[in-house]
Amino acid sequence: MISPIFLFQLIISVIDSFQVFTQAYVMTAGGPSYATTFYVYYIYKNAFVNFKMGYASSMSWILLLFTVLVSIFIIKSSDRFVHYEGGAEN
Repeated sequence: MISPIFLFQLIISVIDSFQVFTQAYVMTAGGPSYATTFYVYYIYKNAFVNFKMGYASSMSWILLLFTVLVSIFIIKSSDRFVHYEGGAEN
């Protein structure tokens, strides 16, 4: 009965993992040698450091589409491990 909650938590955790920014910005600023330059930090640098707003916007759209595709894949494959109690009773 708790498997739908696990599915929800899995999707939220995957979405959250794509948004790693604060740690890279505060602790290392993308260094050393771009080792901690995550995708969201790279979007930030392009938008507000290099002033490439259009490029950063298109990168953000790509991140959104990738997140939606991964979430849809998780939901579609959840039939194997998520059980919903109840349903249609005849």
